[in-house]
Amino acid sequence: MRFTSEQRLDDGVLEREFTLGEIPGILWTPASASAPVPLILLGHPPLGLHKMYPRLVARARHSAADGFATATIELPGSGDRPRWPAAEQARADLRRTMDAGEPVSDEIVDALVLPLVEKAVPEWQAALDALLSLPEIGGPVGYSGGVISIGIRLAAVEPRIVAAGLFAGSFVPRAMFEEARQVTVPLHVLLQWDDEGDHRQAALDLFDAFSSKEKSLHANMGGHTGVPQFAGDAAAQFFTRHLK
Repeated sequence: MRFTSEQRLDDGVLEREFTLGEIPGILWTPASASAPVPLILLGHPPLGLHKMYPRLVARARHSAADGFATATIELPGSGDRPRWPAAEQARADLRRTMDAGEPVSDEIVDALVLPLVEKAVPEWQAALDALLSLPEIGGPVGYSGGVISIGIRLAAVEPRIVAAGLFAGSFVPRAMFEEARQVTVPLHVLLQWDDEGDHRQAALDLFDAFSSKEKSLHANMGGHTGVPQFAGDAAAQFFTRHLK
């Protein structure tokens, strides 16, 4: 891990950009901490860190106020990372299908999501190795948001993640339902009831598949981008319970 820039935000949060090999990322740490702090990995959709930055930094500031460090990395094929033609083709196929008003096939969902999970999860794990080697980061570790299938895989295979907050707002391949049965960490799942992608029933089925003894589903009226402020507050309370 190599830090490439550093700045103090107006609330004192330390923001550092880094690279891990070819992977860009950002680490935020609280203004003052007398001991190593827990870490939340901030997931996000494959739209690029620059586009997602306003939402990510807002989440990071909120978490820092609760005493957590947060970090994120650029997903494969996104932002300034090398183009990924297969992923671009899968997104184009999805757009064409949705624009035509046709049902999205399992084949399109698999091509869109499964290769991304296969590439992204090992990168998140490598980033976690590097982050936990820093003296200011002590764990435990949570995962929050992003492409839900990435969160499922990480929660299933990464023992250092002890709690996960998942946003049920993306397509889920059928294969991920079996992986969901391997997830046992506490879960806080957010669902927008009127999501334009019509993910409601899949989200309910997925929630049922998780094997976690503690899992809560928070459903709010509204579309994909209409998440109410208090939903974020509830997620913050979830991480405070499990990471402190």
